[in-house]
Amino acid sequence: MDVIQVEGGHRVTGEVRVEGAKNSALKLMAATIMAPGVTTLTNVPNIADVHVMGKVLKNIGARIEVVNEHELRIDTSSVDSWETPYHLVAQMRASTAVLGPLLSRFGRAVVAMPGGCNIGARKIDMHILGLEALGVEFEVEHGNIYASAPHGLVGDTVTLSFASVGATENLMMASVFAKGVTTIDNAAREPEIVDLANMLNEMGAKISGAGSPVIEIEGVSELRPVEHRVVGDRIEAGTFLAIGALTGDPVTVLGFDPAHLGLVLRKFEQMGASVERVSGGCRVWRERPLVPTDIQTLPFPGFPTDMQAQVMCLLALAKGSCVITENVFENRFMFASELSRMGADITIEGHHAIVHGVDGFSGTQVRSPDLRGGAALVLAGLVADGLTTVSDIHHIDRGYEGFVEKLSSLGACVERASVPDEGADEPL
Repeated sequence: MDVIQVEGGHRVTGEVRVEGAKNSALKLMAATIMAPGVTTLTNVPNIADVHVMGKVLKNIGARIEVVNEHELRIDTSSVDSWETPYHLVAQMRASTAVLGPLLSRFGRAVVAMPGGCNIGARKIDMHILGLEALGVEFEVEHGNIYASAPHGLVGDTVTLSFASVGATENLMMASVFAKGVTTIDNAAREPEIVDLANMLNEMGAKISGAGSPVIEIEGVSELRPVEHRVVGDRIEAGTFLAIGALTGDPVTVLGFDPAHLGLVLRKFEQMGASVERVSGGCRVWRERPLVPTDIQTLPFPGFPTDMQAQVMCLLALAKGSCVITENVFENRFMFASELSRMGADITIEGHHAIVHGVDGFSGTQVRSPDLRGGAALVLAGLVADGLTTVSDIHHIDRGYEGFVEKLSSLGACVERASVPDEGADEPL
């Protein structure tokens, strides 16, 4: 069993560069299905979820050449299947991103119900309701979603009940070849949505309004392959910037647009940290005690749910109490019980976490409950007394490339190690 071991108390400072955004790269890879030929994606993160999406594409007939660890050439000329395998799709939530592209290309799709981190119910009702408005018919049975558009895709106005990123992306991709104009109302506004729309437009789509609550898509007859650079990962950037606010010494993060972390950076400042925009990134440090600050997660431009655990780690050391409200994923507070093992004082009441600041953390054995929670536990270990061992780090591998190596480059005393999986061979 692989674990990450962190010895607290060491000075952590310096500069680190983040990779392309996980939440963008996966959708861009799926979108290549719609443009037969060779599309080149650069600045692709070398992470587990990208490997899984690559296997999904290969399984339906795509050929993928890894030019270097951050550049993929994806040839979708010979894609001849619209059915994705359960054993791959069930590994990550982003798997439903192939639904729209397959419907666009073949007028049908078979996709397994999504998996990934156990942080929410993964309901895809909005995907289904929105696509039904475009003429898609659905059957859900035996864990699979069977979708078909027997009369073709036809543009319509779709109003989302929640600004869902996944539903917005699927509707956008399915609408590219639909007859007429499709309007997505209450669309998600995340930077990754804009990145996907930009690539689709480069391919020949006619999409306007991406990044706003209303997106319009005028149907076209075909798309062409392109070369596109994945936008920088704002969540990876926020994770490393949180270290500057946590330890106090300056941490500079390059390779992303600070505008994509607007509210996160403002909250860092409210907590007592200093924030400086630099060319191609941002620098964060702190010279005074952490200040309790209420947080509520919301779709972009609100506070991202993917930064909630990292910020809870900070607020658990603030001088006073505050409330974190989780409005996106109902199970995202699983991280709190693990942080409490390190000495945090956190009470969960429904979708609220009441955080009472403590003087410090104590190193111990903790388990990564999900992708962001696992990264935040490693951050807590940086300032904990003694040794912290984080297990179940396969979650971290899904979204952070070279996490340990980057932390080490900042001066952290951290290593990845293999330890016996106690109890693995014991009889039931």
